[in-house]
Amino acid sequence: MSTNKGHITQFIEKYYLHFNAAALVDAAKGYEDQLNNGAKMLVSLAGAMSTAELGKIFAEMIRQDKVHIISCTGANLEEDIMNLVAHSHYKRVPNYRDLTPQEEWDLLEKGLNRVTDTCIPEEEAFRRIQEHIVKIWKDAEAKGERYLPHEYMYKLLLSGVLEEYYEIDLKDSWMYAAAEKNLPIVCPGWEDSTMGNIFASYVLKGELKASTMKSGIEYMTFLADWYTENSEKGIGFFQIGGGIAGDFPICVVPMLYQDMERTDTPFWSYFCQISDSTTSYGSYSGAVPNEKITWGKLDINTPKFIIESDATIVAPLIFAYLLGM
Repeated sequence: MSTNKGHITQFIEKYYLHFNAAALVDAAKGYEDQLNNGAKMLVSLAGAMSTAELGKIFAEMIRQDKVHIISCTGANLEEDIMNLVAHSHYKRVPNYRDLTPQEEWDLLEKGLNRVTDTCIPEEEAFRRIQEHIVKIWKDAEAKGERYLPHEYMYKLLLSGVLEEYYEIDLKDSWMYAAAEKNLPIVCPGWEDSTMGNIFASYVLKGELKASTMKSGIEYMTFLADWYTENSEKGIGFFQIGGGIAGDFPICVVPMLYQDMERTDTPFWSYFCQISDSTTSYGSYSGAVPNEKITWGKLDINTPKFIIESDATIVAPLIFAYLLGM
């Protein structure tokens, strides 16, 4: 057991010895080995990890250079900022399983959009951001400039226009930590988010051009260049949840190897997925890591870990281990 690490690390090394608990420790040690060998790490965020306030520990992972690129859904991109500017207006609903359709409707009428046991306040969260991000979109278009979705969000955060609304400690925002470092982000399917929907509405109204927002194809080419430039000592893949946040970036390797015919492209050097998706017929999120070998994503010898558990429990423990807590 480590003696130079913190109490959380010592606890999990002493008591997390079997099954999913042991897989958690193995994955954390594998992640640490990657960093010690000079490899870089991609972390993908699916689900509602920002609303789950993963930023409280993930921001520190970013500050300490233990994550080098992020792939996330549009929801995670914006919901970290929503929590930053509207935290006190969120409403927790512990008995969400007992809500009737009428009670769900009542939440909508109050402008509360529910994510499991947590309601995001529409007016304070969405609209506070909308007012300022639309101006940034329009200013870029007026100058003939185009950016990726996360680059606009970085501009928003670094401009300081949201400071008057801050309701949490800035160090707990992973997006702000990422913006400060100009950390590479891939945000596939950004259109499937509140800000994506808002952007589309301005296109429909003729107030913005769709081309002012760079596309998902441009995200893939951006990722392809980044992977090529940074894979000398390996790049690991740490996947939280499933879906497009994981599937999109992992495909960059077979794309480079097969479609670009760059046969010297290295496979991902580490793979871990935290998921509560059970293995099932045709499921991608529930597919075991070995299936990815057949798609040219992972090598036979790539260290592979799957932790079938709740990411809101597992991810903070692995990050705590990596931070020496």
